[in-house]
Amino acid sequence: MGPVLENRRARHDYEILETYEAGIVLRGTEVKSLREGKADFTGSFAKFEDGELYLENLYIAPYEKGSYTNVDPRRKRKLLLHRHELNRLRGKVEQKGLTLVPLRIYFNERGYAKVLLGLARGKKAYQKKEDDKKRAVRRALEEL
Repeated sequence: MGPVLENRRARHDYEILETYEAGIVLRGTEVKSLREGKADFTGSFAKFEDGELYLENLYIAPYEKGSYTNVDPRRKRKLLLHRHELNRLRGKVEQKGLTLVPLRIYFNERGYAKVLLGLARGKKAYQKKEDDKKRAVRRALEEL
């Protein structure tokens, strides 16, 4: 089991309605970089293109010991889901104005890289402030 990479910012910026586990198509040196925990979720999202789902703008740092085998760190990567899941997600994203954001990247027990996608609705600024206040109150109560 490799490291679990969390997108903590997503839960702050979005209200997560549902989650889906998807496989991700990676090249060899990308897997090695992920195992070292070198990824950045800033601005990443999933998008439908020609009936397929792609993860865009996910930064996976080039592997230090890789040379010509390193690929573009921000290339779009195909996500693997069952056809019925893809159809359901496409309908929700197109009709309701929701978005798909990566919440976590991890390796399962078989060693495959997986992405936990969240079907999300963006929060307004006042909602973020309310959540921060609630979190602060909860922490203060736990300290007592």
